[in-house]
Amino acid sequence: MLLPTAPNGTSHSRSRRRRIGIVDLVTKNSRRSLYGRIMNANLASIMPQALAVWCEEAGHEVHYVCYTGAEDLLSEIPADVELLFIGSFTEAAQLAYALSNLFRQRGAITVLGGPHARCYPEDAQRYFDYVLGFTDRQVLDEVLEECVPSRPMGRVLAAARQPAELPSLAARWKFVEATLAKSPVIKFVPMIGSLGCPYTCSFCIDSTVDYQPLGFEALSADLAFLLTKMRNPIVGWHDPNFGVRFDDYMNAIEAVVPPGRMRHIAESSLSLLSEPHLQRLRRNGFQAILPGIESWFALGNKSKTRHTGMDKVRQCAEHVNLLLRYVPYVQTNFVLGLDSDEGPEPFELTKKFIDLAPGAFPAYSLLSAFGRAAPMNLDYQRAGRVLPFPFTFLNNNHAMNVKPVNYSWVEFYDRLVDLTSYSFSWRAIRRRLGGTPAPIPRWMNLVRAMSSEGWGRIAYHTTIRGLLDSDPSVRGFMEGEDDRLPAFYEARIQRDLGELYRHLPAGALMHDPNAYLKSEGPAPVVSLQGGRRARAGAAVMAPIPAAPN
Repeated sequence: MLLPTAPNGTSHSRSRRRRIGIVDLVTKNSRRSLYGRIMNANLASIMPQALAVWCEEAGHEVHYVCYTGAEDLLSEIPADVELLFIGSFTEAAQLAYALSNLFRQRGAITVLGGPHARCYPEDAQRYFDYVLGFTDRQVLDEVLEECVPSRPMGRVLAAARQPAELPSLAARWKFVEATLAKSPVIKFVPMIGSLGCPYTCSFCIDSTVDYQPLGFEALSADLAFLLTKMRNPIVGWHDPNFGVRFDDYMNAIEAVVPPGRMRHIAESSLSLLSEPHLQRLRRNGFQAILPGIESWFALGNKSKTRHTGMDKVRQCAEHVNLLLRYVPYVQTNFVLGLDSDEGPEPFELTKKFIDLAPGAFPAYSLLSAFGRAAPMNLDYQRAGRVLPFPFTFLNNNHAMNVKPVNYSWVEFYDRLVDLTSYSFSWRAIRRRLGGTPAPIPRWMNLVRAMSSEGWGRIAYHTTIRGLLDSDPSVRGFMEGEDDRLPAFYEARIQRDLGELYRHLPAGALMHDPNAYLKSEGPAPVVSLQGGRRARAGAAVMAPIPAAPN
């Protein structure tokens, strides 16, 4: 949940010494899958650690917690904290809301940051005293200095742009080390070399954020420091699109890291991964690459192709097989349900890709509109297509909150179940293992397929498909005919939150899916076909200025 920050340095805050809690929610519940038990600690975000550094530099007492699902949050967070910062993705927002409500009752001031704060400030300000967009030292100092309750509506604060620097790895190290201690097998050290993205994918939170590299000298210094702390470490790069300034990155690594001393994992685009670049990545120890293919009929700039359909499948499969000759682990990312998709072809083409590039792990996301995350979301809201699924389900898989234009829900879920079943069948798993010669990547492919990301999603999507036939409340909710939350979804929220469910504030079970549109000024909203428009949590939201890009 990276929130970019301002240049590192001495804080100008003169507030008295405070007892501060900082919580990084990398998961929404304690029911960890096998993959989650292995990997959740490696999903820790950089910004909560940066906040912890800055607050300590300002003279405050800091208690930092990375919640991986194994901790008892109410024991980990001191009951008497004066100021509680929570970083959260949208899927953990209701856990964040419950924690905020509980600690407000105990007298604390609460602050929300992270992707959910950027995407849904209109909703979050109902449950937090401060909601932060881009956060720099000046924004933090304002919170530390003022630190007063803001209720019933919290203050929304944001810096105007991305920063030039983040705190060094050495400054963050004690928080990184404490989090890595929770990872039983594999440990990824979180680092970042750039903010924003040069591509303009209509669904992406970084699509309107200017690409900005951070300092490469500082990057080299962080890598040199890491070599003094760990033997053969693995760096998990948090860049939205790693390697846009490819030579600068490689020069920064090669300046301080001897061959064979460090491993790397990064998300990148096929358009950046030419064979000469792949050769250099292999020399520098890159073990995993996660390129986005996204669609067979759109977004060809990320794949560096003008082809569509089967021609794009062949070209991407050939390119991914080239990647696998140089990088042991490749995950290919797809978005399902885009408006450019229609009929069986997108799903059948993805099966063809799996056959042609069997060594790649396919990761599927359902089209989702996360509040203010992307300009396209305004179009979805104007068309009345955004459904009020509770935040817990907005993780790109447990709900698709944009009603598809070219599929009925029954057809879409039939094809989704068929595709995921094909992707994680024993046949596909065996071929994937055969196409992945290195032992650790083979093991990861097997664990992911048999855990929540493979078989778990087959089971969940199959359940939703069954409910479309057997539960009229689920069908009515997904068709936009009824805004009442079906019992199936409410029960899962109760199960996720456990004892914290009773602390969920009134009205926080649902949200207004059109709050972004309403904040932009009066505009008509088209009713969803078949009945009354979903208008979760019918309270009127106070307009706030649009968050800076």
